[in-house]
Amino acid sequence: MFIGKSLTNIRVMNELSRGQLAKKVGVTEQAIWQYENGYTSPKLDVVNQLKTIFHVKASYFYREDLLSRSNMENIKVQHIAYRSETVNSLSKTQSELLHIRFLDEFLKRIESKISYPASLLLKMRDEAYAYVQQNPDVNRENQIHFIANLARQTMGLPENSNQNFLFLLEKAGVFIFEKKIGETIDAYSLWTEDDRPYIMLGTIKKSAARRNFDLAHELGHLLLHYKVEFSMQDKSSYRMLEDEANSFASAFLMPEEFQKDCTDIVKVSNPDAYLELKEKWEVSLQAIAMKVHKLGLMEYQQYRYFFMSINKKGYKKIEPLDDKILVNRPTKVKSVLQLVFEKGLITLSDLLDELKVDQEFLTQLTGIEKEFFFKYLQKERKSFTMSELVIK
Repeated sequence: MFIGKSLTNIRVMNELSRGQLAKKVGVTEQAIWQYENGYTSPKLDVVNQLKTIFHVKASYFYREDLLSRSNMENIKVQHIAYRSETVNSLSKTQSELLHIRFLDEFLKRIESKISYPASLLLKMRDEAYAYVQQNPDVNRENQIHFIANLARQTMGLPENSNQNFLFLLEKAGVFIFEKKIGETIDAYSLWTEDDRPYIMLGTIKKSAARRNFDLAHELGHLLLHYKVEFSMQDKSSYRMLEDEANSFASAFLMPEEFQKDCTDIVKVSNPDAYLELKEKWEVSLQAIAMKVHKLGLMEYQQYRYFFMSINKKGYKKIEPLDDKILVNRPTKVKSVLQLVFEKGLITLSDLLDELKVDQEFLTQLTGIEKEFFFKYLQKERKSFTMSELVIK
């Protein structure tokens, strides 16, 4: 029997309305509604189109999907830290919610035979919360700076660089993924109810420096805003939360050692004077200027001139060194999959068969390149070798 809920879930995850899907398939919007609500079942040619659109097997729609086994309360939409202009987009919010739910259930499936070290991020979150509770008289900015320094020390970042930031963040317990989120979203993050932290990174127009700031911004949300209901905030309150995450990111990426590096800058209003700092700390020239101004090392008129120069030089979108500093990508989940495949805990073919999906579905779900999955499918395809042939 065709299961309409499986179609609904995968349609919403792919951010398609019933009308949009109907046009792709060549049926009416009412027909899609009927399929999803169990009033009629689609013909075979429609099912074949659906499986092509969503990169699944035809049998996917005749069985319960991953979400049917999940605790839907484990991931709550109100705890996802979006940009404010996206909070009010219901289709986008529901799409990202279902994507994270699919990911969460997928991870639980492949992790059944492995275990992780204790989560450093959970430890940091609890210590940050305890610090705020025990120091209510400390102003918020100082609280944020303390928590940022605590995070750097706990994660093991070097005192004088941000090298391996993404790797150390994954090692600390964060599950980081990439996907085409859209033009208006740089990244988002959340805690699940069972204390698993996620960060989803956008893949559009990202330099290493800007990606680092995105990661630090989301780390700020995870440590400062646990249990905050982002979707319930008015614009003013949401702006305050974003400002706090930005303040955390600035303090985290440009700690006390950074201030010492600034003392040798002579032409403080010249963006090009900070290129060595950008290369060393892997943060953008614009973020550096904001920090330098906040430290009182750049006067307001110099600050204004800096950004006039940024516009004039064309650095607003692409800065010097953006094409030279390596953009790091998440590797944790890829390594987990590699482990389970190499150790024979599960084969990729068995996984695809169990989930009733194609390898392209896993690429879209995890953000891992399709070549990775293709390699393991190739390994499973056996062919005759000389040792298996016998001469009479």
